[in-house]
Amino acid sequence: MRKKLLSGSLNEKEIEVEPETDNLPNFEIFPGPGLELLDFDISEMISNIFQGKGTPRKVKTTVHSAWKLYVENEINRLISKDKLVETAKMAVEENGIIFIDEIDKIANTDKQVGIDVSRSGVQRDLLPIVEGSKVPTKYGMIDTSHILFIAAGAFNTAKPSDLIPELQGRFPIRVELNSLTQKDFERILTEPENSLTKQYQAIFRSEGVELKFMPEAIREIARFAALANEKMEDIGARRLHTVMNKLLDDFLFEMPSETLKSVKITKKMVTEHLSPVIESEDLSRFIL
Repeated sequence: MRKKLLSGSLNEKEIEVEPETDNLPNFEIFPGPGLELLDFDISEMISNIFQGKGTPRKVKTTVHSAWKLYVENEINRLISKDKLVETAKMAVEENGIIFIDEIDKIANTDKQVGIDVSRSGVQRDLLPIVEGSKVPTKYGMIDTSHILFIAAGAFNTAKPSDLIPELQGRFPIRVELNSLTQKDFERILTEPENSLTKQYQAIFRSEGVELKFMPEAIREIARFAALANEKMEDIGARRLHTVMNKLLDDFLFEMPSETLKSVKITKKMVTEHLSPVIESEDLSRFIL
């Protein structure tokens, strides 16, 4: 029997197993202000009420799946959850990085007087967390004093000085990023595992059409994207979505088609589709 089990000849045989499951309901209770230092855990108290509820149940599965289940159970027995949580909390407090995107959207501006109060309120809510305080989480209190906070924003309608002074002081290092170049757009279109070109190839493949981008066509797409950002508002890599959609819109409309089986995107095709839109300022503003 041992030899058969190790050889895999019993992998597809069905057996009944009793999985180890936690029958207790999962309660997540976050204490309010002033209740963080109480000496009892409300979640633990409620879980104790349900202790012993539920009866083990057997399930039918294959030997291969049951083997994985038992290996996972043995691994869980060897891991101390309390130690794991403490290690994770220490790693977060000492080496954590929090990235706050679109922080310019909560800056106060003279043009938006009606909602300045709520914007200031969000900033003041962020202030104690950024300055360093204890924040309640599912696994206990987390001290944010040594966590690195990075904030970013376009600041096209606001300035960093529009943030409240206290929040500005918590971000002393300021860096201005350069606009994306044609080379950057080429890398975005080719290097990521789920790049935009690969996404469109998957869409076409789902309709039975093979989509191929020639290298010079990708360079031309990147050139038009960079040019559109220069002529109009610089929206970064988002420009590629509108450029690609304009380029492939006709083919997407035709699919599925009995005659369309493959599409090869060349430099000439990219120029014919995008050049008229880029040259016309009114068209480019509304289409790209």
